Amino acid sequence: MKSIGRYTVLSRLGRGGMSTVYKVAMPVTEKIVALKLLDPPEILAEIIGMDELRRYFLAEAVAMANLSHPHIADVWDCDEQDGRPFYIMEYFCNNLGTLIGEPEDETGPSRPLRPEQVFRYGAQILEGIACLHQAGIVHRDIKPGNVMVTDHHLAKIADFGLALWRQTPLPSPEQIKIGSLAYAPPEQRANPDEVDGRADLYSLGVTLHRLFFGCLPGGATLTAAGDDSSPLATLLMPFFDKACAPRPGDRYATAIDMAEAYTALAGQWRSEKKDFCEIVLPTLDEPVPEPTARLRHQPKRIAGCHAAAQFGLGADMQPRRFFVNEFVHKRDGTVTDRATGLVWQRRPHPQTLPWPQAGPHIDGLNRQRFAGRGDWRLPTVDELLSLLNSRSDPTALCGEPVVEVRGKWLWSADRRGKNTAWYVCTDPPFVGWQDDTCRYAVLAVASGG
Repeated sequence: MKSIGRYTVLSRLGRGGMSTVYKVAMPVTEKIVALKLLDPPEILAEIIGMDELRRYFLAEAVAMANLSHPHIADVWDCDEQDGRPFYIMEYFCNNLGTLIGEPEDETGPSRPLRPEQVFRYGAQILEGIACLHQAGIVHRDIKPGNVMVTDHHLAKIADFGLALWRQTPLPSPEQIKIGSLAYAPPEQRANPDEVDGRADLYSLGVTLHRLFFGCLPGGATLTAAGDDSSPLATLLMPFFDKACAPRPGDRYATAIDMAEAYTALAGQWRSEKKDFCEIVLPTLDEPVPEPTARLRHQPKRIAGCHAAAQFGLGADMQPRRFFVNEFVHKRDGTVTDRATGLVWQRRPHPQTLPWPQAGPHIDGLNRQRFAGRGDWRLPTVDELLSLLNSRSDPTALCGEPVVEVRGKWLWSADRRGKNTAWYVCTDPPFVGWQDDTCRYAVLAVASGG
Protein backbone atom coordinates (compact mmCIF):
# COMPACT_ATOMS: atom_id res chain seq x y z
CA MET A 1 0.00 0.00 0.00
CA LYS A 2 1.67 3.19 -1.22
CA SER A 3 -0.89 5.71 -0.03
CA ILE A 4 -4.03 6.07 2.04
CA GLY A 5 -6.10 9.06 1.06
CA ARG A 6 -3.77 12.03 0.71
CA TYR A 7 -1.06 10.43 2.85
CA THR A 8 2.03 8.57 1.64
CA VAL A 9 2.62 5.34 3.55
CA LEU A 10 6.19 4.96 4.83
CA SER A 11 5.82 1.85 7.00
CA ARG A 12 3.40 -0.15 9.10
CA LEU A 13 3.78 0.53 12.81
CA GLY A 14 1.54 -2.19 14.20
CA ARG A 15 -1.89 -3.75 14.43
CA GLY A 16 -4.38 -3.42 17.27
CA GLY A 17 -7.72 -4.98 18.14
CA MET A 18 -9.60 -3.60 15.14
CA SER A 19 -7.19 -1.32 13.29
CA THR A 20 -3.78 -1.01 11.69
CA VAL A 21 -1.50 1.95 12.34
CA TYR A 22 0.85 3.29 9.66
CA LYS A 23 3.64 5.83 9.63
CA VAL A 24 2.76 8.26 6.84
CA ALA A 25 3.89 11.58 5.38
CA MET A 26 1.51 14.50 4.93
CA PRO A 27 1.19 16.01 1.45
CA VAL A 28 3.32 19.07 0.58
CA THR A 29 4.93 19.52 4.04
CA GLU A 30 5.97 15.83 4.33
CA LYS A 31 5.45 16.07 8.07
CA ILE A 32 5.51 12.59 9.64
CA VAL A 33 2.25 11.52 11.31
CA ALA A 34 0.52 8.28 12.31
CA LEU A 35 -2.55 7.01 10.45
CA LYS A 36 -4.98 4.61 12.11
CA LEU A 37 -7.11 2.65 9.63
CA LEU A 38 -10.16 0.54 10.50
CA ASP A 39 -8.89 -2.97 9.71
CA PRO A 40 -10.58 -5.52 11.98
CA PRO A 41 -9.84 -9.25 12.03
CA GLU A 42 -12.44 -11.29 10.17
CA ILE A 43 -13.77 -12.86 13.36
CA LEU A 44 -14.44 -9.45 14.89
CA ALA A 45 -16.18 -8.20 11.75
CA GLU A 46 -18.36 -11.31 11.72
CA ILE A 47 -19.31 -11.07 15.40
CA ILE A 48 -20.03 -7.35 15.59
CA GLY A 49 -20.52 -6.30 11.97
CA MET A 50 -18.62 -3.74 9.93
CA ASP A 51 -21.31 -1.08 10.26
CA GLU A 52 -21.13 -1.24 14.05
CA LEU A 53 -17.32 -1.26 14.05
CA ARG A 54 -17.33 1.72 11.71
CA ARG A 55 -19.70 3.61 14.02
CA TYR A 56 -17.50 2.86 17.00
CA PHE A 57 -14.28 3.75 15.15
CA LEU A 58 -15.62 7.14 14.02
CA ALA A 59 -16.97 7.88 17.49
CA GLU A 60 -13.48 7.13 18.85
CA ALA A 61 -11.91 9.54 16.34
CA VAL A 62 -14.40 12.31 17.17
CA ALA A 63 -14.03 11.82 20.93
CA MET A 64 -10.23 11.90 20.74
CA ALA A 65 -10.24 14.93 18.45
CA ASN A 66 -12.38 16.77 20.99
CA LEU A 67 -9.93 16.03 23.79
CA SER A 68 -7.38 18.78 24.17
CA HIS A 69 -4.76 17.92 26.75
CA PRO A 70 -0.94 18.10 26.71
CA HIS A 71 -0.66 14.50 27.92
CA ILE A 72 -3.06 12.86 25.46
CA ALA A 73 -2.08 12.21 21.84
CA ASP A 74 -3.76 14.61 19.41
CA VAL A 75 -6.03 13.64 16.51
CA TRP A 76 -5.83 16.07 13.57
CA ASP A 77 -7.85 14.69 10.67
CA CYS A 78 -10.40 12.04 9.74
CA ASP A 79 -11.28 10.65 6.31
CA GLU A 80 -11.90 7.34 4.55
CA GLN A 81 -10.60 5.23 1.70
CA ASP A 82 -12.57 2.49 -0.06
CA GLY A 83 -15.26 2.75 2.58
CA ARG A 84 -12.85 2.29 5.49
CA PRO A 85 -12.41 5.26 7.83
CA PHE A 86 -9.04 6.40 9.13
CA TYR A 87 -7.79 9.21 11.30
CA ILE A 88 -4.51 11.06 11.67
CA MET A 89 -2.61 11.31 14.96
CA GLU A 90 0.65 12.66 16.25
CA TYR A 91 3.61 10.41 15.48
CA PHE A 92 6.10 9.58 18.22
CA CYS A 93 9.45 7.87 17.87
CA ASN A 94 9.56 6.75 21.49
CA ASN A 95 7.36 5.31 24.18
CA LEU A 96 8.05 4.29 27.74
CA GLY A 97 8.23 0.64 26.68
CA THR A 98 11.18 1.26 24.35
CA LEU A 99 12.80 3.57 26.90
CA ILE A 100 12.90 0.85 29.55
CA GLY A 101 13.48 -2.04 27.14
CA GLU A 102 10.36 -3.89 28.21
CA PRO A 103 10.49 -7.57 27.14
CA GLU A 104 7.89 -8.87 24.71
CA ASP A 105 6.25 -11.11 27.29
CA GLU A 106 5.99 -8.09 29.66
CA THR A 107 7.06 -10.19 32.67
CA GLY A 108 10.87 -10.10 32.60
CA PRO A 109 13.18 -7.39 33.98
CA SER A 110 13.57 -4.01 32.29
CA ARG A 111 15.69 -0.90 32.63
CA PRO A 112 14.58 1.28 35.58
CA LEU A 113 14.47 5.04 35.21
CA ARG A 114 15.79 7.68 37.59
CA PRO A 115 13.19 8.39 40.31
CA GLU A 116 12.95 12.03 39.19
CA GLN A 117 12.01 10.89 35.70
CA VAL A 118 9.33 8.52 36.96
CA PHE A 119 7.80 11.11 39.27
CA ARG A 120 7.61 13.52 36.35
CA TYR A 121 6.17 11.04 33.86
CA GLY A 122 3.74 9.63 36.43
CA ALA A 123 2.34 13.05 37.27
CA GLN A 124 1.83 13.79 33.58
CA ILE A 125 0.08 10.46 32.92
CA LEU A 126 -2.24 11.03 35.89
CA GLU A 127 -3.22 14.39 34.44
CA GLY A 128 -4.07 12.72 31.15
CA ILE A 129 -6.03 9.93 32.84
CA ALA A 130 -8.02 12.46 34.86
CA CYS A 131 -8.99 14.20 31.61
CA LEU A 132 -10.09 10.89 30.06
CA HIS A 133 -12.20 9.91 33.06
CA GLN A 134 -13.89 13.30 33.16
CA ALA A 135 -14.85 12.73 29.51
CA GLY A 136 -16.35 9.34 30.35
CA ILE A 137 -13.51 7.29 28.86
CA VAL A 138 -11.78 4.32 30.50
CA HIS A 139 -8.62 3.52 28.56
CA ARG A 140 -8.34 -0.16 29.65
CA ASP A 141 -4.80 -0.57 28.30
CA ILE A 142 -2.49 1.74 30.24
CA LYS A 143 1.02 0.29 30.00
CA PRO A 144 4.53 1.55 29.10
CA GLY A 145 4.13 0.84 25.39
CA ASN A 146 0.97 2.95 25.19
CA VAL A 147 2.53 6.03 26.79
CA MET A 148 4.36 7.99 24.11
CA VAL A 149 7.33 10.23 24.94
CA THR A 150 7.97 13.39 22.94
CA ASP A 151 11.36 14.84 21.99
CA HIS A 152 10.98 17.13 25.00
CA HIS A 153 10.15 14.28 27.41
CA LEU A 154 6.43 14.87 27.71
CA ALA A 155 4.34 11.75 28.32
CA LYS A 156 1.25 11.33 26.12
CA ILE A 157 -1.37 8.61 26.43
CA ALA A 158 -2.14 6.90 23.12
CA ASP A 159 -3.74 3.78 21.60
CA PHE A 160 -7.42 3.99 22.47
CA GLY A 161 -8.33 0.83 20.56
CA LEU A 162 -9.56 -0.93 23.71
CA ALA A 163 -11.10 2.09 25.43
CA LEU A 164 -14.55 1.95 27.00
CA TRP A 165 -16.55 4.93 25.76
CA ARG A 166 -19.54 6.00 27.85
CA GLN A 167 -21.27 7.68 24.90
CA THR A 168 -20.73 4.84 22.39
CA PRO A 169 -20.66 1.55 24.29
CA LEU A 170 -19.49 -1.43 22.29
CA PRO A 171 -19.75 -4.92 23.83
CA SER A 172 -16.42 -6.70 24.14
CA PRO A 173 -16.48 -10.09 22.37
CA GLU A 174 -15.35 -12.95 24.58
CA GLN A 175 -12.80 -13.96 21.92
CA ILE A 176 -11.01 -10.60 22.12
CA LYS A 177 -8.57 -9.96 24.95
CA ILE A 178 -9.16 -6.60 26.66
CA GLY A 179 -5.94 -5.14 28.01
CA SER A 180 -2.51 -6.65 28.67
CA LEU A 181 -2.41 -9.49 31.16
CA ALA A 182 0.52 -8.07 33.14
CA TYR A 183 -1.21 -4.70 33.60
CA ALA A 184 -4.96 -5.40 33.60
CA PRO A 185 -6.70 -5.49 37.02
CA PRO A 186 -8.58 -8.64 38.09
CA GLU A 187 -12.03 -7.18 37.47
CA GLN A 188 -11.11 -6.26 33.88
CA ARG A 189 -10.07 -9.80 33.09
CA ALA A 190 -13.36 -11.08 34.51
CA ASN A 191 -15.80 -8.50 33.11
CA PRO A 192 -14.14 -5.86 30.90
CA ASP A 193 -17.39 -4.01 30.08
CA GLU A 194 -18.16 -3.21 33.74
CA VAL A 195 -14.89 -1.56 34.80
CA ASP A 196 -14.54 2.07 35.84
CA GLY A 197 -11.62 4.49 36.10
CA ARG A 198 -10.05 2.57 38.96
CA ALA A 199 -9.01 -0.07 36.40
CA ASP A 200 -6.75 2.50 34.73
CA LEU A 201 -5.31 3.50 38.09
CA TYR A 202 -4.38 -0.12 38.79
CA SER A 203 -2.68 -0.39 35.38
CA LEU A 204 -0.80 2.84 36.00
CA GLY A 205 0.32 1.56 39.41
CA VAL A 206 1.84 -1.52 37.76
CA THR A 207 3.43 0.67 35.09
CA LEU A 208 5.01 3.02 37.64
CA HIS A 209 6.37 0.08 39.64
CA ARG A 210 8.14 -1.17 36.53
CA LEU A 211 9.51 2.29 35.75
CA PHE A 212 10.88 2.74 39.28
CA PHE A 213 12.22 -0.76 39.91
CA GLY A 214 12.59 -2.53 36.58
CA CYS A 215 10.05 -5.25 37.38
CA LEU A 216 6.35 -5.89 37.94
CA PRO A 217 4.95 -5.76 41.50
CA GLY A 218 6.04 -8.96 43.19
CA GLY A 219 9.03 -9.26 40.86
CA ALA A 220 12.08 -11.08 42.15
CA THR A 221 14.43 -8.10 41.94
CA LEU A 222 14.02 -4.41 42.60
CA THR A 223 16.82 -3.50 40.25
CA ALA A 224 16.77 0.23 40.94
CA ALA A 225 16.32 -0.02 44.69
CA GLY A 226 18.57 -2.94 45.55
CA ASP A 227 16.09 -4.60 47.89
CA ASP A 228 12.77 -4.08 49.65
CA SER A 229 14.41 -2.13 52.47
CA SER A 230 16.01 0.54 50.27
CA PRO A 231 14.89 4.14 50.95
CA LEU A 232 13.01 4.38 47.65
CA ALA A 233 11.21 1.06 48.11
CA THR A 234 10.35 1.86 51.73
CA LEU A 235 8.89 5.19 50.65
CA LEU A 236 6.86 3.84 47.72
CA MET A 237 5.56 0.44 48.80
CA PRO A 238 2.50 1.75 50.72
CA PHE A 239 1.56 3.72 47.60
CA PHE A 240 1.81 0.62 45.41
CA ASP A 241 -0.11 -1.51 47.91
CA LYS A 242 -3.03 0.89 47.46
CA ALA A 243 -2.67 1.62 43.73
CA CYS A 244 -2.39 -2.08 42.85
CA ALA A 245 -4.90 -3.47 45.32
CA PRO A 246 -6.82 -6.44 43.83
CA ARG A 247 -10.19 -4.99 44.88
CA PRO A 248 -11.23 -1.70 43.23
CA GLY A 249 -12.65 -0.37 46.49
CA ASP A 250 -9.22 -0.58 48.13
CA ARG A 251 -7.53 1.59 45.47
CA TYR A 252 -7.44 5.34 45.01
CA ALA A 253 -10.94 6.49 44.16
CA THR A 254 -9.95 8.90 41.38
CA ALA A 255 -6.93 9.96 39.35
CA ILE A 256 -6.95 13.25 41.27
CA ASP A 257 -6.72 11.40 44.61
CA MET A 258 -3.87 9.28 43.28
CA ALA A 259 -2.09 12.36 41.90
CA GLU A 260 -2.23 14.11 45.28
CA ALA A 261 -0.64 11.11 47.01
CA TYR A 262 1.95 10.80 44.24
CA THR A 263 2.90 14.48 44.42
CA ALA A 264 3.41 14.19 48.17
CA LEU A 265 5.72 11.20 47.64
CA ALA A 266 7.74 13.15 45.08
CA GLY A 267 8.28 15.89 47.66
CA GLN A 268 9.38 13.35 50.27
CA TRP A 269 11.82 11.79 47.81
CA ARG A 270 13.39 15.14 46.95
CA SER A 271 13.98 15.75 50.65
CA GLU A 272 15.47 12.28 51.25
CA LYS A 273 17.66 12.55 48.16
CA LYS A 274 18.95 15.96 49.31
CA ASP A 275 19.87 14.55 52.73
CA PHE A 276 21.56 11.54 51.13
CA CYS A 277 23.60 13.62 48.71
CA GLU A 278 24.73 16.06 51.41
CA ILE A 279 26.21 13.10 53.28
CA VAL A 280 27.60 11.08 50.38
CA LEU A 281 29.11 13.58 47.94
CA PRO A 282 31.64 15.18 50.35
CA THR A 283 32.96 11.72 51.29
CA LEU A 284 33.57 10.49 47.77
CA ASP A 285 37.19 10.07 46.73
CA GLU A 286 38.20 11.80 43.53
CA PRO A 287 38.16 9.08 40.84
CA VAL A 288 41.44 8.28 39.16
CA PRO A 289 41.06 7.94 35.39
CA GLU A 290 42.47 4.80 33.85
CA PRO A 291 44.32 4.89 30.54
CA THR A 292 41.84 4.43 27.71
CA ALA A 293 42.50 2.98 24.30
CA ARG A 294 41.65 5.35 21.47
CA LEU A 295 37.93 5.18 20.80
CA ARG A 296 36.67 4.41 17.32
CA HIS A 297 35.89 7.63 15.49
CA GLN A 298 35.20 6.34 11.98
CA PRO A 299 31.45 5.78 11.41
CA LYS A 300 30.26 2.28 10.54
CA ARG A 301 27.13 0.60 9.26
CA ILE A 302 26.32 -2.00 11.89
CA ALA A 303 23.50 -4.53 11.64
CA GLY A 304 21.28 -5.08 14.65
CA CYS A 305 22.53 -8.65 15.19
CA HIS A 306 26.11 -7.39 15.57
CA ALA A 307 25.41 -4.30 17.69
CA ALA A 308 25.89 -5.75 21.18
CA ALA A 309 29.27 -7.24 20.32
CA GLN A 310 30.42 -4.18 18.35
CA PHE A 311 29.46 -1.68 21.06
CA GLY A 312 30.33 -3.81 24.12
CA LEU A 313 26.73 -4.08 25.35
CA GLY A 314 24.78 -6.59 27.41
CA ALA A 315 21.58 -8.29 26.32
CA ASP A 316 19.62 -5.24 27.49
CA MET A 317 21.70 -3.01 25.16
CA GLN A 318 23.29 -1.31 28.17
CA PRO A 319 27.08 -0.80 28.47
CA ARG A 320 29.08 -3.54 30.18
CA ARG A 321 31.59 -0.98 31.47
CA PHE A 322 31.66 2.72 32.23
CA PHE A 323 34.46 5.25 31.91
CA VAL A 324 36.04 7.32 34.63
CA ASN A 325 36.25 10.74 33.02
CA GLU A 326 38.61 13.59 33.76
CA PHE A 327 36.75 16.62 32.46
CA VAL A 328 38.32 20.04 32.08
CA HIS A 329 36.02 23.01 31.44
CA LYS A 330 36.93 25.59 28.84
CA ARG A 331 35.44 29.08 28.56
CA ASP A 332 34.69 28.56 24.88
CA GLY A 333 31.73 26.24 25.53
CA THR A 334 33.69 23.01 25.31
CA VAL A 335 34.80 20.31 27.74
CA THR A 336 37.96 18.24 27.31
CA ASP A 337 38.03 14.70 28.68
CA ARG A 338 41.66 13.87 29.43
CA ALA A 339 40.73 10.22 29.98
CA THR A 340 39.64 9.74 26.36
CA GLY A 341 41.36 12.63 24.59
CA LEU A 342 38.01 13.91 23.27
CA VAL A 343 36.75 17.48 23.17
CA TRP A 344 32.97 17.89 23.49
CA GLN A 345 30.51 20.66 23.10
CA ARG A 346 29.22 21.27 26.60
CA ARG A 347 25.62 21.56 25.37
CA PRO A 348 23.90 19.86 22.42
CA HIS A 349 22.22 21.88 19.71
CA PRO A 350 19.17 23.54 21.34
CA GLN A 351 16.78 21.97 18.80
CA THR A 352 16.38 18.25 18.19
CA LEU A 353 17.10 17.29 14.58
CA PRO A 354 16.42 14.38 12.22
CA TRP A 355 19.59 12.43 11.47
CA PRO A 356 20.08 13.80 7.91
CA GLN A 357 20.24 17.32 9.35
CA ALA A 358 22.93 16.43 11.91
CA GLY A 359 25.73 16.52 9.33
CA PRO A 360 24.85 19.97 7.94
CA HIS A 361 24.64 21.30 11.50
CA ILE A 362 28.15 20.00 12.26
CA ASP A 363 29.39 21.49 8.98
CA GLY A 364 27.98 24.83 10.14
CA LEU A 365 29.98 24.61 13.37
CA ASN A 366 33.13 24.05 11.35
CA ARG A 367 32.42 26.98 9.02
CA GLN A 368 31.85 29.19 12.06
CA ARG A 369 35.06 27.87 13.67
CA PHE A 370 33.17 27.12 16.87
CA ALA A 371 35.64 27.28 19.78
CA GLY A 372 38.35 28.04 17.22
CA ARG A 373 38.15 24.58 15.64
CA GLY A 374 37.25 23.24 12.22
CA ASP A 375 37.36 19.50 12.95
CA TRP A 376 34.02 18.93 14.66
CA ARG A 377 32.13 15.74 13.75
CA LEU A 378 29.20 13.61 14.83
CA PRO A 379 30.41 11.10 17.45
CA THR A 380 30.31 7.34 17.06
CA VAL A 381 28.40 5.17 19.51
CA ASP A 382 31.71 4.19 21.15
CA GLU A 383 32.53 7.84 21.81
CA LEU A 384 29.06 8.68 23.13
CA LEU A 385 29.21 5.73 25.52
CA SER A 386 32.23 7.29 27.19
CA LEU A 387 29.94 10.03 28.57
CA LEU A 388 27.62 7.68 30.45
CA ASN A 389 27.54 7.09 34.20
CA SER A 390 26.82 3.84 35.98
CA ARG A 391 23.58 3.87 37.97
CA SER A 392 25.56 2.63 40.99
CA ASP A 393 27.75 5.75 40.93
CA PRO A 394 26.40 8.19 43.58
CA THR A 395 27.42 11.13 41.41
CA ALA A 396 24.93 9.90 38.79
CA LEU A 397 22.16 10.46 41.34
CA CYS A 398 23.49 13.57 43.06
CA GLY A 399 25.86 15.34 40.71
CA GLU A 400 25.11 17.37 37.62
CA PRO A 401 26.68 16.12 34.38
CA VAL A 402 29.62 18.17 33.10
CA VAL A 403 28.54 17.62 29.51
CA GLU A 404 24.87 18.58 29.68
CA VAL A 405 23.25 15.53 28.14
CA ARG A 406 21.28 13.94 30.98
CA GLY A 407 17.96 12.64 29.76
CA LYS A 408 18.91 13.16 26.09
CA TRP A 409 18.72 10.88 23.09
CA LEU A 410 21.87 11.58 21.07
CA TRP A 411 22.36 10.73 17.42
CA SER A 412 25.55 8.88 16.58
CA ALA A 413 27.40 8.84 13.27
CA ASP A 414 26.81 5.08 12.98
CA ARG A 415 24.15 3.76 10.63
CA ARG A 416 22.06 0.62 11.05
CA GLY A 417 20.45 0.53 7.62
CA LYS A 418 19.51 2.67 4.66
CA ASN A 419 17.02 4.77 6.65
CA THR A 420 18.00 4.00 10.24
CA ALA A 421 20.78 5.11 12.56
CA TRP A 422 22.07 4.26 16.02
CA TYR A 423 21.55 6.60 18.97
CA VAL A 424 22.58 6.62 22.62
CA CYS A 425 20.15 7.30 25.44
CA THR A 426 21.93 8.89 28.38
CA ASP A 427 19.36 8.06 31.08
CA PRO A 428 18.79 5.17 31.39
CA PRO A 429 22.05 4.37 29.59
CA PHE A 430 21.48 2.21 26.52
CA VAL A 431 22.00 2.06 22.76
CA GLY A 432 19.08 1.96 20.36
CA TRP A 433 18.26 2.56 16.72
CA GLN A 434 15.61 4.62 15.05
CA ASP A 435 14.25 5.77 11.74
CA ASP A 436 16.39 8.75 10.74
CA THR A 437 13.32 10.98 10.50
CA CYS A 438 13.14 10.99 14.32
CA ARG A 439 14.33 14.14 16.01
CA TYR A 440 17.14 13.63 18.55
CA ALA A 441 19.81 15.80 20.11
CA VAL A 442 23.06 16.47 18.24
CA LEU A 443 26.33 16.88 20.13
CA ALA A 444 29.61 17.61 18.35
CA VAL A 445 32.98 16.04 19.25
CA ALA A 446 36.57 16.55 18.17
CA SER A 447 39.75 14.61 18.83
CA GLY A 448 42.42 16.02 21.15
CA GLY A 449 43.83 19.48 21.56
